[in-house]
Amino acid sequence: MIRTAIIAGALLMATAIAAQAKPVGATIEINGMQMYYEVSGTGDPLIVLHGAYMNIPTMGAIIPKLAETHEVYALEFQGHGRTTDIERPITYPNLAGDVAAFMDAMGIEKADIFGYSMGAAAGLRLAIDHPEKVDQLVAASVAYDSSGWQPAFVAFIPQMVPEFFVGTAMEDEWKKLAPNPDGFRGVVEKLIALEHEPMAWEEEVKALKTPILIIAGDADVSTLEHNIALFRLLGGGDMGDMGSPLSSSRLAILPATSHTAVINQVELLHGFIEPFLRGEIPKGMFE
Repeated sequence: MIRTAIIAGALLMATAIAAQAKPVGATIEINGMQMYYEVSGTGDPLIVLHGAYMNIPTMGAIIPKLAETHEVYALEFQGHGRTTDIERPITYPNLAGDVAAFMDAMGIEKADIFGYSMGAAAGLRLAIDHPEKVDQLVAASVAYDSSGWQPAFVAFIPQMVPEFFVGTAMEDEWKKLAPNPDGFRGVVEKLIALEHEPMAWEEEVKALKTPILIIAGDADVSTLEHNIALFRLLGGGDMGDMGSPLSSSRLAILPATSHTAVINQVELLHGFIEPFLRGEIPKGMFE
């Protein structure tokens, strides 16, 4: 009887933990749109920002992994996932402003940010425009200047038209979550326009005090040289065994990794992200 009671109690506890771990989704009005978000885990707040044409599910297993040690707020941007589109262009300042407004509405004074691709650029813009809201930033597959994109991508941008996306499996997937299933073309047009938006943030990035972990694939959409330049702008790249403290920012390059392969390497990503957010620094021989 006692053994049965212990087993029953353990099962109830496991069920409660599983229920607590399951993300809780909701919508909130932000800047005239109904923004969808999910909350999972416990700990310090961490806001997750997805890439273009993506949503929370397509960010994959990195969200539940991060939720093991953080209270994760995963957002869906304007016109993405279950968030409504509005009569406004999609720009990085607008996306960053939406995140800032979300934080205000949720009573989150300051948080760590993890962004991928478009979400990483929005996170970088958030750190520039609202530095008081960002504790630490993890920016995966990001650029701070249009000159940092790979030549092949730069050559492709003028060829981008809605027909590359409209009527494809991508639209079919988008419709499964979209509040307005007929609005895909309008969102695509805005995202194509985003690729033509000027991006020249060097001086603003150089002035940042926010610790940033830059993550990129060695075959990413931004060049290796650009990622190194970003790291140097943030104070990184000096020799670390000469007595001077290391930069608070970090650089991680994933081997044999294209742009779309970055987000799928969960264990590797987590192995970089978690020590950074905890402020852990590997010890050298002279320490």
